[in-house]
Amino acid sequence: MKKILTGNVVSARMDKTRVVEVTRNVRHPLYKKRYRVSRRFFAQDQENRAKLGDLVTIKEMRPLSKLKRWRIASIMPSAAPLKQVNETKESHEAPLPKRGAVKKKEAA
Repeated sequence: MKKILTGNVVSARMDKTRVVEVTRNVRHPLYKKRYRVSRRFFAQDQENRAKLGDLVTIKEMRPLSKLKRWRIASIMPSAAPLKQVNETKESHEAPLPKRGAVKKKEAA
């Protein structure tokens, strides 16, 4: 029986490979507190169809490489895609003065 998991695509930078993060809730055996555990899987995406932030179902398969043992079975596009880590944030504030810069007094 092949395992089937559901998770979000967190990296789509490699060719034919996607990194899928699967998150599950676990209960501590002694303290009974619930906490979140996440794990990342490398999954085969032959047509490069899965995009960053998509919800995907991955299925276990034979090893294709050192880390890749899963393939993407189905893709459910996300409503709000994840932002790239390197995206710049627009700032509406004035830039800070350079270190050691001295303000000039205005002549009245």
